[in-house]
Amino acid sequence: MSRVDVRKTHKLFIGGAFPRSESGRTYEVTDANGEFIANVAQASRKDARDAVLAARSAFAKWSTATAYNRGQVLYRIAEVMEGRRDQFITEIEQGEGVSRKKATNQLDTAIDRWVWYAGWADKYAQVLGTSNPVAGPYFNFSIPEPSGVVAAVAPQDQSILGLTSVLAPIIATGNTVIAMPSPVHPIPGITLAECLATSDVPGGVVNLLTGAPAEVMPWLAEHADVNALDLTGIIDVSVAADLEKLAASSVKRVRQPAPDADWHATPGLSRIRSFSEVKTVWHPIGV
Repeated sequence: MSRVDVRKTHKLFIGGAFPRSESGRTYEVTDANGEFIANVAQASRKDARDAVLAARSAFAKWSTATAYNRGQVLYRIAEVMEGRRDQFITEIEQGEGVSRKKATNQLDTAIDRWVWYAGWADKYAQVLGTSNPVAGPYFNFSIPEPSGVVAAVAPQDQSILGLTSVLAPIIATGNTVIAMPSPVHPIPGITLAECLATSDVPGGVVNLLTGAPAEVMPWLAEHADVNALDLTGIIDVSVAADLEKLAASSVKRVRQPAPDADWHATPGLSRIRSFSEVKTVWHPIGV
């Protein structure tokens, strides 16, 4: 008697849980040859609202965790991904139509990127902050702090590496995030959500919404409780401009699209800087 396969239901990742879209909608994901792979949940505005609530609820605890602790959590993500190495490679190979060698290289770079940002979690403040010389009996310090809740769109290609390169610097600095994986190749992003859920990442720090950025991002861009936008994965320049206009209503930081980014290159601190606010503190000497 032949065994019936257990088909996987691909869901959203909100507040540390895996709900279906409240709309009940799904969309088809195909491989590089146009063959059906899976039905994936299509997020709605209601799902985005739930994700913002989850991200805001998680922000206070995550932003006040020690930098060393955040680094440990990011390193743990890399550990869990390493344990699901074969699954990630197969999903990248199937979805993007690349060779196993290229899929392996992309995954290895993604795992190494989590480790890279884990190492920076307790060091970036020394680079972006400073002790300012002042004329008077005062200490004057400039200290980077997280922006808050960030809504991000991952690149459409390099599915797991692009998503990792967007997520890691945002949460390494104490922000929480609502991210949209590649709508064309979302499966590795969904697997990453399972890694996040079984790592040490607190619920709500990372929320992943699969579906169409054109439907969800305008609402997130004008949401007053979203503090910053990362438009890396937006392809259409006019769409990015419209989102930036919507963001202006509540004064958000906006990182522009990056259609020509080399995700395999060493990232530098640009992304960390994008979602850090510098606060200057005065303190009298001798008090």
